[in-house]
Amino acid sequence: MSKTIMTVDDSSSVRQMVGFTLKQAGYNVVEAVDGGDAQRKMSTAQVHMLITDLNMPNLDGIGLTRWVRANPSFKYLPIILLTTESQDTKKQAGKAAGATGWIVKPFKPEQLLAVVKKVLG
Repeated sequence: MSKTIMTVDDSSSVRQMVGFTLKQAGYNVVEAVDGGDAQRKMSTAQVHMLITDLNMPNLDGIGLTRWVRANPSFKYLPIILLTTESQDTKKQAGKAAGATGWIVKPFKPEQLLAVVKKVLG
């Protein structure tokens, strides 16, 4: 059974690019347009990993990460922040919220897949 990864980004082009890269590697992909959409979809979809943007309307990546970590059923879910932000303060905020890793956009597909494989095993 292939693993399911949720991608959360308010940019449809980024969701398409991430989704295409993951699907080519054999993963199932669930897309969400922001943190609120991700919350709704996570209540019904079984996901093995979350890749989320940081800056989004309604609920940002840090807020989504905190929500996931506060939910006992997602306690060990790997969370990767995929964002244009590269400042250490933002990275520390992501880590404090419970993010597993951080990838700066623009990214290379091989880089994304290397992180996914490392985290999912």
